[in-house]
Amino acid sequence: MKILTWNVNGIRAREAQLIELIERERPDVVCLQELKAKREQVPEALCSLAGYWCYWHGAAAYSGVGLHVRKESCPQEPVFAHPQFDHETRIVEATIGDLVVASVYVPNGGKDYAAKVRFMHDMEEYAAGARTSARSLIVCGDINVARTDRDVHPKERKPNAIGQRPEERDLFERILGRGLIDVGRSLEPDNDDLFTWWAPWRNLRGRNIGWRLDYVLASEELARRAGSCQVLREFGTSDHGPVVATFAD
Repeated sequence: MKILTWNVNGIRAREAQLIELIERERPDVVCLQELKAKREQVPEALCSLAGYWCYWHGAAAYSGVGLHVRKESCPQEPVFAHPQFDHETRIVEATIGDLVVASVYVPNGGKDYAAKVRFMHDMEEYAAGARTSARSLIVCGDINVARTDRDVHPKERKPNAIGQRPEERDLFERILGRGLIDVGRSLEPDNDDLFTWWAPWRNLRGRNIGWRLDYVLASEELARRAGSCQVLREFGTSDHGPVVATFAD
């Protein structure tokens, strides 16, 4: 199974790039964040991606998530739903047999930090519920938290900056403590250059001076089958790079 997650920072601006990426990678699941578009504003070529069950969940010019499942891997249309804590079109899940995959876009907290904290508390309960029900869970997307100092380039480390605050990091660890594994870090525990977001100035992306904000989190059993989790830093014009993870069947 191959899963792709990408904060596109505007689906209309990234239409051709997304089509190119899907054609190249042929992922079984595509998770998108920050669509900045309602369903009816999504470009026609993307509305029904060939070979995929498609679900778009967005609002005009703000937030939004997408979740698409390859028909070859899932012949019957999966059940798409939103957990009760969804607000501002920030999470959608698909149930595929005993597996639940969620595309999530955590608030960045800049305008409403309390809303971000509430959302992360709800994510902890969500992960705990999946564990209690014995469902396998994969959560993909922009968590908007750099998990540790290692996940921020030294030149970008700022005490008490939103996205690096101890409270946010503690909440992230509590989410993981509900039975999820950070697949990227588990496969590359000593990689100090593992970033997924770069501020769009001073060639920070080219110099790889960034933050790791985008994750693939998987239930423990699934995480043990993870073979790779790559950041495609050089692809696309979003300020985030796509992340592609593979799992053995």
